[in-house]
Amino acid sequence: MKNFDYQRKQLSNDQLLHLYKRLLKPRMVEEKMLVLIRQGKVSKWFSGIGQEAIAVGVTSALEQDEYVLPMHRNLGVFTTRDIPLHRLFSQWQGKANGFTKGRERSFHFGTQEYHIVGMISHLGPQLGVADGIALAHKLRKEKKITAVFTGEGATSEGDFHEALNVASVWDLPVLFVIENNGYGLSTPTNEQYKCEHLADRAIGYGMESHIIDGNNILEVYNQISEIAQSMRKNPRPVLIEFLTFRMRGHEEASGTKYVPQELMDMWQVKDPVSNYKEYLMAQGVLTEEMDAEYRAAIKKEIDTDWQKVQEEQPIVANLQEELEDMYAPFVYEGVDAKEETENIRLIDAISSALKESFERHPNLVMMGQDIAEYGGAFKVSEGFVDLFGKERVRNTPICESAIVSAAMGYSINGGKAIMEMQFGDFVSTGFNPIVNYLAKIHYRWNEKADVVVRMPCGGGTQAGPFHSQTNEAWFTKTPGLKVVYPAFPVDAKGLMNTAINDPNPVIFFEHKQLYRSIYQEVPKGYYTIPFGKAALLSEGDDVTIISFGAGVHWALETLKNNTQIKADLIDLRTLQPLDTETVFKSVKKTNKVIILQEDSMFGGIASDLSAMIMEECFEYLDAPVKRVASLETAIPFVKALEDQYLPKGRFEQALLDLIAY
Repeated sequence: MKNFDYQRKQLSNDQLLHLYKRLLKPRMVEEKMLVLIRQGKVSKWFSGIGQEAIAVGVTSALEQDEYVLPMHRNLGVFTTRDIPLHRLFSQWQGKANGFTKGRERSFHFGTQEYHIVGMISHLGPQLGVADGIALAHKLRKEKKITAVFTGEGATSEGDFHEALNVASVWDLPVLFVIENNGYGLSTPTNEQYKCEHLADRAIGYGMESHIIDGNNILEVYNQISEIAQSMRKNPRPVLIEFLTFRMRGHEEASGTKYVPQELMDMWQVKDPVSNYKEYLMAQGVLTEEMDAEYRAAIKKEIDTDWQKVQEEQPIVANLQEELEDMYAPFVYEGVDAKEETENIRLIDAISSALKESFERHPNLVMMGQDIAEYGGAFKVSEGFVDLFGKERVRNTPICESAIVSAAMGYSINGGKAIMEMQFGDFVSTGFNPIVNYLAKIHYRWNEKADVVVRMPCGGGTQAGPFHSQTNEAWFTKTPGLKVVYPAFPVDAKGLMNTAINDPNPVIFFEHKQLYRSIYQEVPKGYYTIPFGKAALLSEGDDVTIISFGAGVHWALETLKNNTQIKADLIDLRTLQPLDTETVFKSVKKTNKVIILQEDSMFGGIASDLSAMIMEECFEYLDAPVKRVASLETAIPFVKALEDQYLPKGRFEQALLDLIAY
């Protein structure tokens, strides 16, 4: 008799057979897909053959309402959660009955119905998303864990380090699952990392870890069940390294020629499905007749559901639906300002809005570097810990990418998140999850990203190239994001409240130089201001001046020094959505327009505005649209150089030249 390394422990025969059927189903679905791809009926396939025991065993050990974040060869997660095969087939075929309306392929999707959060091709961010999901469970004192999958290749990404570090520091109940299958596409493990075991990396995070035979379904299920139960009682992260192998290519077109044949032969002997079948038969739990019955039932389900999908009509492009689905629905709640006011600075107005929104939304959490007791680099959140506690006002490690991702996960699990960039410049290290996760998730699978990213920005304070940028154009280019940029305390407060109410991701720019230099009578109490509505600060027939942020104040100063100029001065306030109606109406009245932005010229919002005005208002123009912006250099430190860089000193002459045109 073959010597099987299976330990059934307390599992009944029915449980053993149930695991077998769960293991068999994704294998048979895959075998069907491999036939169909050769027939040209499936466009792409990432095979998990040889690795099924991990996905099936881990998911079987989870409770149905515990989130799992799989990778692209974890079909067993989806089948173990009992997603109907016809819906999976529809997804892979790009049919409407899938999960993404034909906008995504294969396993790049999620579903709240089944508590599955799909991956993106950048791999790493989903680890941080798991942190955020687990944080929501922990704050609600729910005894739930979150499981997130990754491959040995993705452990080289910075997001892996950041996510494990955050989970460890915050004691988050996340099960980090590494499927070590020997190759990242074609690169073997000895060219990816030097440590003997990836599980040893947990030591650096003060984290528990285990190495498990990923081809042994009973070892996977029993150990993960025990670990998961322990994590529910004592919330903490655990790192699991599963040793396994994929018997097919990275995807079918890749092949496996780069794999030595002796290695393929060795792992073929360890096949998780056939070995488990032999074990069950040796134990008298399974018979050939039972196995044939199981296979026939699964085959019938596969064939029936596949045929059902072939009868579904192809998706017909709907322009309105495509545009509307980029953002989650948001019904603006207008709350009027009270008459009583107080004379406060822009920084005070933002702080006031945050406090009132914390009181209004019990599920609101703010994350950022030094924002708790210290109050943040600019003291916006000073005193917040005393008011709302450290669970809701959370200091983070220096890891922008993981915290943006955690904010995303917190939103997925029912929360509202604010993430403060210590300086807007530092957003570059969190850029990927903003533009590829937050911005796209509703379009991809109808999930909101209820996240506000606060961006202290701008020059004028001699802070140099890494603390003075105003980089709004990075985000106005990205569909799915909303971009807000107030110039006055009244607007900052009302727009911040709206940003927090909005279930879509909002990039909220806060100009550092304006923080303590601009005072205004600001209504006391809670109120909101709608997005997409510019403010007309002055009116005149000579020229239209368009700006936002600090540029608005430079324009006001210029007009004060040139009282002969009668101008419409438009403060955009929000850049996405953009109030083109107010802009076009003004341009058609004044027939001349100048756009002032603090960012460098090329590729900035002024360029797009100029193009739109030329397209929509060309016949009304008496002069070319004029743009004024900073130099095409990085922003320097020394005051003389910074003054030269910024457009403030050049704006007045440009305006006078336009008036005289």
